This record gives sequence, C-alpha cells and structure tokens, in this order.
Amino acid sequence: MERPIVIVGASLAGLRAAQAVRKGGHAGPLTILGAERHRPYTRPPLSKELLVGAQEAGDCALPCDDLDAVWRLGVPASALDLAQRELILDDGERIAYDRLLIATGSRARLWPGPQVELEGLHTLRDVDDALALRAALAGRPRLAVVGGGFIGCEVAAGARKLGLDVTVIDVAPQPMPALGHELGERCAELHRAHAVDLRLGTAVERFEGAGRLEAIRLADGSRVEADVAVIALGAVPNTDWLAGSGLGLEPGVVCHATLQARGADEVFCAGDVAAWPHPMADGELVRIEHWTTAAEQGTAAGRNMVAAPADRVPYAAVPYFWSDQYDVKIQAVGLMTRAERTEVLESDGSRFVAAGVRDGRVVAAVGFNAARRLAFYRRRLAGMPPLEELAAEVAADVKALVAA
Repeated sequence: MERPIVIVGASLAGLRAAQAVRKGGHAGPLTILGAERHRPYTRPPLSKELLVGAQEAGDCALPCDDLDAVWRLGVPASALDLAQRELILDDGERIAYDRLLIATGSRARLWPGPQVELEGLHTLRDVDDALALRAALAGRPRLAVVGGGFIGCEVAAGARKLGLDVTVIDVAPQPMPALGHELGERCAELHRAHAVDLRLGTAVERFEGAGRLEAIRLADGSRVEADVAVIALGAVPNTDWLAGSGLGLEPGVVCHATLQARGADEVFCAGDVAAWPHPMADGELVRIEHWTTAAEQGTAAGRNMVAAPADRVPYAAVPYFWSDQYDVKIQAVGLMTRAERTEVLESDGSRFVAAGVRDGRVVAAVGFNAARRLAFYRRRLAGMPPLEELAAEVAADVKALVAA
C-alpha cells in the first residue's frame, strides 16, 4: 500500500492539491483536515454576492464529492513533529504521514488596540462571518469599515448597494494602498461618487458604547456614529501551530520555488501560508493572499508532492487578483507593491490600465474595467519587459483591436 498523504487545510488550496495528488497517480490513503466544519468553499463571494444576498452559502461550495479522501472537519492542528512525521491535533491525536501539505490559510487581523466586547463589531474571513455580518446589515444600521483595503472597500460597496450609510476609516491617505497613491486616489473617487464618507489619514482611537457599538472616536478628534463596524485590517497566516516545529516562518512557511518547505523534504505548502522565492521579486520571498494563487499553488504543490524530486516544477506564475466594487471590476497582475511609480498605458472611456514600474521595467499592471486585456498583461509581465517596449506593444495591440 502507498504511504499516506495528509493535507491540513480544507481550503481551496488544499482541495486543488488533493485533486492534483490523485491525478498524479497517488492511489493510497489521502486525509484532509480542516479547522472549519465546512468542506472547501470559494471565498470571493463572501464580501460580494453572499454579503448582499445575491448568493447563499451553498452557492459558494466547491465540488469535491468525487474526491476519494477521508475528511476530518472541525479538527484544528496544534503542532507538527517533523522527526516522527506526525501531525498533532488539538485533542492530542497524532496522525502519521509520508507527505504533508500545509494549506491552513489565514485569519482576520484583529484590532491592535485594547480589545473591547461590544455588540456590532465584526470581522470577515469565513462563511460564518459573512452570514453574521449579512444578518447585522439587514437592520439597515450605520456602518463603519475600519480598513480601506480590498475587503473593506468591497464591504463598503456592497453596503451602499443595500442603501446603508457607510464610512470607511483608514490611516493611509487613500483606500486600497497596495495599488499605490495614484490608483488609490482613483478608488477614492469611485467611493465618494457612491456617497461613501472617507475618513483617511487618521487612526481609530477607540470604540464607544455601553454593551453595543455607538460610535468610533478617531485620532484626529472626530467621532463617527456607527451601529456596526467591520474590522478589515488584512489577514495573518495561520502558522502559529507550527512554532517550534523547525520550519522557517517569515511569517509564512519558508519554501523552495517548488513549494517544498525548506528543511523538510516531505512537507509542501500552498496558499496564504506559503512564502516562496518569486523571480519577479528578484528571488526574494513573497506571500500572496489571493484566490488565483491559492488555486494554482494547490495544484502545483500537489503535483510536486507525488513527483520525483528531479521532476518537480517551480511555481513562478505572475500573481493575479480582482476586486468588484459597484460597477467596476479592478484587476491586477504582478507585484504592485514593488513598483516605484505608475504609468498609464490605456485610457478609453471606462477602461483604464496603468503599469507599475521598477527600474524601468514593468512589474505590475492594474486595470479598471479592462477584463479582456489583463490576460495579455499577465503573459507579458512574466519577463518584466521594459516600459517603453510594453507601451509600444500595447499601442499597437489597441490599434489592432480598434481596427477589428
């Protein structure tokens, strides 16, 4: 009998890895453990369709009934014994593995100030969070969103669609700061056009209320009245349980380009917990918290787990993400956080594409309502082309599209 493969994390990445393991020829035992009680589901609708009632929880489920695996759900992992090749669960049970995939994802970052127990405070990371927030919004409360990143902006857009009064608070001078100042300002204009009150460049000092949220006091002395607040301050990789295991944590699990954990030949990682060297980052470690990366890395890690060491393939795909806000689809490819400046490449009505440039080379592209163009940019960015070269190619490509 083939020796067991264990996947810890019943996530999108974990599911894709399991499917790749089976497709790669592993016919032996396959166990999938998940801290949540749900089978794998897709997360993008949580801050979009599910939140506003356009979908239900069942619509988010990922097909996995035909996967020949043992499911252990609602069972968190608490430690890893590399020497014994055993996974240790919260209840003390030890599960032996021959190869292990870590795909434990991430959790919502909590408010960093003094923790308060007030009804009306929410985070949004899993399906239960989304359903709880949807129920809270049904009463048409005054909503404050603390954090103007992707999740915060999507929640704000969904709440405005429901007709709620919305305030977004962020210490950054513009929302979606990962896109840089210029594109962040474009996002700010979008939200202001939909009557969102933006309180930017200031921090939250405290939450006020007697048992229930009533207002938020800001560091600039102003006060935002709110009945419900969403803390949308990003995510933290779920790697605490690996402390002391011997794996490198920075804070994701440090991996080789093949997604094999450094120092542990039998352990692989995928999704939010993986930190691996990317060629677009000059070989520096990157960690990407987006749907496409989780799906692609799960497949890549699963293939490599069952392949001979010489046949393992590095994961070097150009990162991609999208965000739907109002009637605008925002998409990005590459590593925008490494860009030093932005340059507009396309601007035609509602379609807009800007390049993120570093040392004269394009390391990212961000599009607004340019869905048909982003596949082109993702292919081209793999080689980090010089700006002038890509700009000329874009001009010729757009001219040909217009002529057609």
